[in-house]
Parts: sequence; C-alpha cells; structure tokens
Amino acid sequence: MEDKLSQQSKLEFENLVEETSHFVRTTFVSRHKKFDEFFRELLENAERSLNDMFVRTYGMLYMQNSEVFQDLFTELKRYYTGGNVNLEEMLNDFWARLLERMFQLINPQYHFTEDYLECVSKYTDQLKPFGDVPRKLKVQVTRAFIAARTFVQGLTVGREVANRVSKVSPTPGCIRALMKMLYCPYCRGLPTVKPCNNYCLNVMKGCLANQADLDTEWNLFIDAMLLVAERLEGPFNIESVMDPIDVKISEAIMNMQENSMQVSAKVFQGCGQPKPAPALRSSRSVPENFNTRFRPYNPEERPTTAAGTSLDRLVTDIKEKLKLSKKFWSTLPYTICKDERVTAGPSIEEDCWNGHTKARYLPEIMNDGLTNQINNPEVDVDITRPDTFIRQQIMALRVMTNKLKNAYNGNDVNFQDTSDETSGSGSGSGCTDDICPTEFDFFTTEAPPVDSDRREVDASATQPGWSLQTLLVVFLSLVLQRQWR
Repeated sequence: MEDKLSQQSKLEFENLVEETSHFVRTTFVSRHKKFDEFFRELLENAERSLNDMFVRTYGMLYMQNSEVFQDLFTELKRYYTGGNVNLEEMLNDFWARLLERMFQLINPQYHFTEDYLECVSKYTDQLKPFGDVPRKLKVQVTRAFIAARTFVQGLTVGREVANRVSKVSPTPGCIRALMKMLYCPYCRGLPTVKPCNNYCLNVMKGCLANQADLDTEWNLFIDAMLLVAERLEGPFNIESVMDPIDVKISEAIMNMQENSMQVSAKVFQGCGQPKPAPALRSSRSVPENFNTRFRPYNPEERPTTAAGTSLDRLVTDIKEKLKLSKKFWSTLPYTICKDERVTAGPSIEEDCWNGHTKARYLPEIMNDGLTNQINNPEVDVDITRPDTFIRQQIMALRVMTNKLKNAYNGNDVNFQDTSDETSGSGSGSGCTDDICPTEFDFFTTEAPPVDSDRREVDASATQPGWSLQTLLVVFLSLVLQRQWR
C-alpha cells in the first residue's frame, strides 16, 4: 500500500506541475507559431509584390534579370531560418549585381566582359549610383531581420526550457514528503482534512528547489524579450521595412537612370573604354523602360499578413503574455498550494493537516531556491548537488539573453552550434569590446534554425551527465558573464 501511495503521490505531483505550467508552455508554443507564420508570409508577400510591380513596369527587362531579385529574397529567407548569411555582405552583393545588370542595359552599344563588369561593381560605394537608398535599406533590413530572427529564436528557447523544466523528476525525499502530506491523513482517520497551506509550501519549495533557481535567469530572459519586442514595434519593425521594399528598390533604379551618363563616364574613366557591341546587337537605348515611379499602398489598402493580423498586434499580445510569465518558477509552489484540490487554503490555519495531526502548521516557510532548503523541515534536500539538467537550462537562457541584448542594439551575435546551418556570421553594426562575447560551443538549448521546429518539442529529454566539455563550457560562461556584467 505504501508503495502504491508513493507512486500515486509522485504522479499527482508531476501532473500538478504540468498543469500549472500549461499557460507558460502554451504561450511560447502558440506565439512562436504565430510569429513564424507571420514573418514567413511577410517575406512571401514582399517578394510577390515586387515581382508583380516590376513585371508590370519593366516587362521583359525585369524578367530577364529577375534572378538578381529572387536571390535577394532567397538569402533573406535563409538568414531568417538560421542560415549562415552575413546580411551586410549579402546586400552589398545585391547592389553590386544590380549595378552590373543596369550598366549593361543603359549602355547596350558596348560589349562588357566579366572582368570589366567586376570592375564596374567596385564603383558601387564610390559613385553611389543608386543614391542613398542602399545605405538606408542596409541599416533598416539588418536591424529588422536581426531583431525578428532573434526574437523568434527566443520564443523557441523559452518554449523548450518551459517544456523541459515542467517535466519534473521528484527525488526520493520529495516523494516521501508528498506521500506524508497527501495520504497520511487517511491513515490517521482524517480522510477529509486537507494539508495546511504553509505545510504545502515547504513541501513544494523542497521538491521544486532547483526549478526556483531558474527564476533569476528566466526573469532576465523575459526582460530581454520585452526589450526586443519594443524594437519590433518601433525602429526595427520588419513589416515597415519589407512592405515598401519594392518601392525603395524602384527609387534606387530611378536614381541610377537619372545619373546614368555621369556614372558611365566615371566607370569608363576608371575601368577603361569598353569595346563596341557586335553590329547585330541592337543599339537602342532603354532609358524609357525605367521612367515609371511607384506609389506605395495607402495604409488602409495594405493587406494584413499571416492569420489576418499585423506585427503591432502580435507584439502587443506577446508582451502581455511575457509579463505574466515573469517570476513563474519562484511562484510555482504558491500557485500549486492555492489549488483547492491540494490544500485547505490560506484562510484555514487550524482545521488542516500539518503532517502529524489536524492543527496549525508552526514551522516557518522556507525561502526560495536550493541553498535555502538546508533546514527544510519537510523535505530532505541535498543542497550540495544542484540538478545538472536545470543548470543547463539556466545556461541556455543566459546565452539567449545575451543574443537578445545584442539584437536590441542592432548587433547579431551567433554562437556555434552542432548544426552547420544554425549559426550565421555576424551582421549589424558590429560589437564593441564591452559587449562582444567570445563564441563557444553550446550543446543544450541553443536557438535552433526556425525551420527545424514546427511543432511542440517533446520534453521527455533525459538528464545528460556532466561531460568534461560541459564543465569547461559552464566555467568559461560564468567567467564571461561576470566580466560582461
């Protein structure tokens, strides 16, 4: 009977923790899905809009050179899904390729070799043939994509940590305390008497001591997510960057068209006089194909994207949910002990089970966390042996928080991962000595490529042991964290 009650206590405790953490887990699962769908559809819509506009306006000239624009969106999508893409270099390549193609179109009377076109592309920065559009767009795109990708990775990490930590494995000491609290009243002839609230709190604080230690890093992670969310609403709004990207690129083409004579003259001066095209080649100039400007959609005409929503609405929603999840792990014992199925409630202090009889529970309530359980009167807790699995989740949150802080400043800091496609080279405004951390291998809950996860993660992971590599990672990380703070 005691073995059966022990197993029943363990099962009830595991179910209670899972039920209580349901809100946090579903918040990260559902919002990750929403944001991911939104960003993907936003990119698809922007590419479709540009293609439709340019086909209408430039016709065959665009269609013959459309791969330049297709490659731009392919690389943007690859970056968002975790690809090894340097945004600044990729955008520089796009404008250089566009200059090469347009230079040939505005000078059809000449024949250009590959070497000559390579020379032309080197003048992109010097001549600024597209005006100030490339510089502005580079700043806007890099900051917006860094924020969007990092935010979605943060939702992934938050979901994985919540899933994993909510799958508790109670210690033998915890199980004994649970059985005493939940089922000893039956043996004493008090089947209707529920445990005292404070008694329950000490049992839960002992059983969930390691989970409570997650709270500090969890709160810092939530704060960093909220900061990046504010950026997504304001200057790093990817929707306001991608919606009019077709118009901006068109303006750049207009600038090139208007300055074509000066640009050509300077290129000829720097790269040499090109050879005339063969006689069969048409000598017709094509500037008339570039003389149409576009107007952006009016705000009321703009279609909403994924699931009929907008980025502002999504961000407002997730900010409210994130704020509610702060201090979740340290308040978990209180939330469980408020459940009327578990205790007599905080208002009933006399007619409740105190572990021995029906009377007031006298011992003081323990503080939160592992080290504070040294004198826990209900649960035998070994404070010298922190839970390895929980410590790895703390490390995962710490790494993600650092990435979020850098994304808030427009910097892209990626940490090496076991997957080739998980980490990309840095983009953005770069790191300063103060905030650019050393890269290191991290094998627990690093943010995976967005593609790799379209469903809720199976949180039944076993607890990995301490390898020499893991110990080294933890040591280096703590040193770096201390210096960084």
